[in-house]
Amino acid sequence: MHNRPLVAVIACRREVEGHPAHMVTDKYLTALRTYGLDPVVLPVWDDTNVEHSRQLLSHFDGLLLTGSYTNVEPGRYGADRAPENTRDDLHRDAAALSWVPVSLSLGLPLLCSCRGFQELNVAFGGSLYQAVENQPGKFDHREPKGDAEQQYAPSHELLIEPDGVLSRLYPERSARINSLHQQGINRLGDGLTVEGVAPDGLIEAVSVHDAKAFALGVQWHPEWRPTEHPLYDAIFKGFAKACSSYR
Repeated sequence: MHNRPLVAVIACRREVEGHPAHMVTDKYLTALRTYGLDPVVLPVWDDTNVEHSRQLLSHFDGLLLTGSYTNVEPGRYGADRAPENTRDDLHRDAAALSWVPVSLSLGLPLLCSCRGFQELNVAFGGSLYQAVENQPGKFDHREPKGDAEQQYAPSHELLIEPDGVLSRLYPERSARINSLHQQGINRLGDGLTVEGVAPDGLIEAVSVHDAKAFALGVQWHPEWRPTEHPLYDAIFKGFAKACSSYR
């Protein structure tokens, strides 16, 4: 009998060797395995619907929405396209925005990172800055030039809100986190609670108010070497515990 929780991991639609492909970078899958979870990559199609989503997700014990180089299509939150916003994945948009409400209705533990964090906000009716670096008073949150070690190194402070989901996972009031994103939350979705902010006030972590189970979104990448970073480690331990309880 299979006893390890199964976690559905959303794929991105990319072209590989001239063909459409469904793919996930290894760091997300390895992080899940490190914490005793078995990842299953789920393909994405633009005709995803609620009925099929419910049937599909009923086989799993958790859902991970990953980061991506693509962005949520701005029409999804009623905005015109900014010139800086050039990378879409309409298939992933359809899947993610269907899977979020279905997973929450099932009480399925949900962890969202980077693009997944933004998808969570849009699913709750929120909107996004398409180029945070152009917003008055905001940092440039994009990754620095260099190799992966430089890009995923801690970049700025996270200020953790007291008495929230994140503060119960991690006892410190702040932590240093990586930063590899151009977009970010503008209008917070109704039903989401702010769990942490950057020093410039940009929202960096949210939870789902009154969720039946673990439901956390973060703007950074906790899947990067999580065992080496106490905050990242705490997030994955909390998610793994929730998936095990669900199973």
